[in-house]
Amino acid sequence: MAAAATKKSLQHVLKSISKGRRIHSALPQGNTSSSQHLINLEYQYSAHNYHPIPVVFSHGRGSCIWDPEGNRYLDFLSAYSAVNQGHCHPKVMKALVDQAERLTLSSRAFYNDKFPVLAETLTSLFGYEMVLPMNTGAEGVETALKLARKWGYEKKSIPKDEAIIVSCCGCFHGRTMAVISMSCDNDATRGFGPLLPGHLKVDFGDANALEKIFQENGDRIAGFLFEPIQGEAGVIIPPDGYLKAVRALCSKYNVLMIADEIQTGIGRTGKLLACEWEDIRPDVV
Repeated sequence: MAAAATKKSLQHVLKSISKGRRIHSALPQGNTSSSQHLINLEYQYSAHNYHPIPVVFSHGRGSCIWDPEGNRYLDFLSAYSAVNQGHCHPKVMKALVDQAERLTLSSRAFYNDKFPVLAETLTSLFGYEMVLPMNTGAEGVETALKLARKWGYEKKSIPKDEAIIVSCCGCFHGRTMAVISMSCDNDATRGFGPLLPGHLKVDFGDANALEKIFQENGDRIAGFLFEPIQGEAGVIIPPDGYLKAVRALCSKYNVLMIADEIQTGIGRTGKLLACEWEDIRPDVV
């Protein structure tokens, strides 16, 4: 009875997650490689930090994905645009296999023959002086915040431990402690307090409100962090001229302009960086 109740409860959760999409609960339960079994397994043993659509990816090619039952799907998400080149692109796969057979891993404790070339290529492509590679978007943002604070103390002479980062309501920069501390979303912060200090929030797209914060706290503000287009908030595009106004304000008040282009960069808006639509160059990307 208890097992049946648990199964029924689980199916209810999966149905809620699916929001009317295809449900796998009717599939045979005996097959250990079935979609339903794998969903159950993940639900039982993995922390519930995501609420996936109940479709199991088994293999992919190009824009297509297949589940364990052989059903084919078109992948419109593309791992949040990380695989816009398509799944298992032959050129990418060859490079991965060739490198794995040559040298699997090298930590930054040593030099290797690939990273210097990558660093030169990226800085030349984007027009910046230096690059620091990170594994995830949240790590990239956290590193930008550290850079801004360090710059604030050493170059702007902000008093010790008083540096402020300004961010926008509606932002999404990741799920680590520093970046959720900048969020206005109660769902992102509930149960994780106390949040980290040193942050101020401003409405996205409001250059006048941003200047007011700069006027009141400018001597202690190290950086302004923003998305050129807010993604998780619902693809919110700021008013024309906003990015150009932000650039002017950051220059006027000696504040680092930090653009989070994790979702908008590398050609996804039609230009290499979304900020290029207003012909401005952030200090940090």
